[in-house]
Amino acid sequence: MAFKLAWSEEALEDIESIATYIEKDSPTYAKSVVSKFFEKAEILQEFSELGRKVPEFNDSTIREIFVYSYRLIYKLEQQDILFVAVVHGKRLLENHHQSITNQSSQ
Repeated sequence: MAFKLAWSEEALEDIESIATYIEKDSPTYAKSVVSKFFEKAEILQEFSELGRKVPEFNDSTIREIFVYSYRLIYKLEQQDILFVAVVHGKRLLENHHQSITNQSSQ
């Protein structure tokens, strides 16, 4: 059964910030990166556990997949997938911990 996809405001803001940063050097590459985020998200509709458990959390419902050097972090909630953050792989999640754990699709 396909999962319903939802995006938190924070995750969309993360993608917008990433696109704006990349766009300074290459508008074409910025569009490509943004498209890849949404392509990977669609794959998760059928394969929700494709991503790994986020190592910083002791919660099997908080998972991530990599898109280039970015971590696309999502929460599994019954038949919903909520994308909660997009973080560069070299950045720590400690600044995002509260927003990730407090997000809900309800």
